[in-house]
Amino acid sequence: MVTVNVDGKSAEVAKGSSLAELAKLHKRDRAFVAKVDGELKDLSAKLERDCTVEFLDFESRQGREAFWHSGAHLLAQAVLRHFPKALLTIGPPVEEGFYYDIDHEPFSKEDLQKIEQEMEHIVKQKLPSERIELTKVKALEMFGKNPYKAELIEEFGSGLSAYKQGEFVDLCRGPHVPHTGWFRGVKVLNVAGAYWHGDQANKQLQRIYAIAFPEKEQLKQWLFVREEAERRDHKKLGKLLDLFSVHEKIGPGMPLFHPKGALVRWEMMQFIRGQNAKLGFLEVATPHVARALLWKSSGHYEAFKEKMYIFGIEGEEYALKPMNCPFHSHIYKSEPRSYRDLPIAYAEFGTVYRHEKSGELTGLLRVRSLTQDDGHMYVRPDQITEQVVRIVTVALETLRVFGIEQFQVNLSTRPDNAIGDIAVWDRAESALKEALSSAGITFVLKEKEGAFYGPKVDIDIRDALGRAWQCSTIQLDFFMPERFDLVYMDESGQYRRPVMIHRALLGTLDRFLAILIEHYAGKFPVWLAPVQVRIMTIADRFDAYARELMAYLKEAGLRVELDDSQGSVNRKVRDAQLLKIPLLLTVGEKEMEQRTVAVRTLDGKVRFGMGWEEFRGLVAKAVSERSQVVF
Repeated sequence: MVTVNVDGKSAEVAKGSSLAELAKLHKRDRAFVAKVDGELKDLSAKLERDCTVEFLDFESRQGREAFWHSGAHLLAQAVLRHFPKALLTIGPPVEEGFYYDIDHEPFSKEDLQKIEQEMEHIVKQKLPSERIELTKVKALEMFGKNPYKAELIEEFGSGLSAYKQGEFVDLCRGPHVPHTGWFRGVKVLNVAGAYWHGDQANKQLQRIYAIAFPEKEQLKQWLFVREEAERRDHKKLGKLLDLFSVHEKIGPGMPLFHPKGALVRWEMMQFIRGQNAKLGFLEVATPHVARALLWKSSGHYEAFKEKMYIFGIEGEEYALKPMNCPFHSHIYKSEPRSYRDLPIAYAEFGTVYRHEKSGELTGLLRVRSLTQDDGHMYVRPDQITEQVVRIVTVALETLRVFGIEQFQVNLSTRPDNAIGDIAVWDRAESALKEALSSAGITFVLKEKEGAFYGPKVDIDIRDALGRAWQCSTIQLDFFMPERFDLVYMDESGQYRRPVMIHRALLGTLDRFLAILIEHYAGKFPVWLAPVQVRIMTIADRFDAYARELMAYLKEAGLRVELDDSQGSVNRKVRDAQLLKIPLLLTVGEKEMEQRTVAVRTLDGKVRFGMGWEEFRGLVAKAVSERSQVVF
């Protein structure tokens, strides 16, 4: 017998029992993989010793990853049934679904349909998944004719395994779902070009994207959200609303913000400036380029070099800044600091530059030139808990003002590429746990997902479509103060190291704007809208009245346009609605006589006979309070 702990409850089971039998015993019929003492396992794995077991289903991140990686095998098997000469390379899970890179001539739309139909056929066959342990020699015997697999085998060297389902066998670490019948909803999405190892010097492969779910209804819902997401696509709306553009001559991932887009950014920045003031941050400005020596001192050169733009000036290496924190640390160091001075905090809307792969760039969500609402706070160790709680509280308040109501707070711990002493990491992680717990904030622990210089608290949000986005971040850093020899004098006259807190309330302005565009489907609340009011005249004789009204509204700082063009009111309304202008005013004979307006909102509300003063007062109030609604 062995003792197994499941969900904090211990029980004895026969040695050699399978995880599948244990799952049945605990009525975990939705589980398809498990973690045994933290290690992912197939349900066919045997229990040979006392252990702790956690069953995973599709609702967990690791469960979804295992499910979708199993789906990649389903996809590859279907490809080989129709195209047996295709050479398989790798098939990982991604944020939504999975892909498989395949060496083959381009696949047509009809080919993809055949592949999807074959996947559905394999699902009906309910082919069991069997794990095969391999030596390097055996692996090369099985897969050596495929140069891509042979390269992977040489790279991995040992600990090799494969998975077999029916006639199909593929090199894989696993774990996998028990059989192909688990995939009750599958969809092949599209195909794109991709290079082996992402290197353009290598041969271009065919990357087939697909997705799968345990239930057909989940696929149906996902497809609905995907269709709605396409309608809300910030790239399309950004062009329609004249917010931003990207030009090849300037460079991929280098967006230009047009006047309307820059105006929305300005409103975001003004609000964040107010939030910074609450937290005691002082705004600074720093250069866009610095000697490589600075980045070597900070650790970025060592851990971040592949993302940096490095070049030579007069025989010396320089780099465009990928971060603002080293500059802020030099401002801190510019004069002596006392324990009475702390916390000291600097904020900057700093534009930084990162060399993202061209294939990963998309609109404003992934760019090479990005503006952070960055901030760095230098605190005494005894101030960590209080300040982290304050920052998290203000971050959640900030997101709510932008119309975000669903959050998940995450605590990310030491990654594999961490720098510094493990004991210091442990102190930092304990400090963040204490801060969150003391504030009564529920959080999810994310192992090994911290920054290279310290653990962090991230806030994931859910947009109007229920999609998750990582936005606000608070990162604890014990190492940069050490690297830059930052000190303060304590009450006994001894020099001590401050602790550095990296903080962004939104993340980056670019990415957060993209999220907002899609969250609102371009229909910004009036305080954010680049044009808040459009006045439309019924005929030319009302133009003077409309201009007088426009001047009156502009006196209150409102952003107003006048449409006095020829054409019907219906056409003018339709044009304004396409541009997502939140408040439409129609003026005609009755309105001019009574000095009123007829108001129409984007959500279909219509109010007649509203006086100028009342309208201006309501709108000005909504703007000043940053309200989501006016009426």
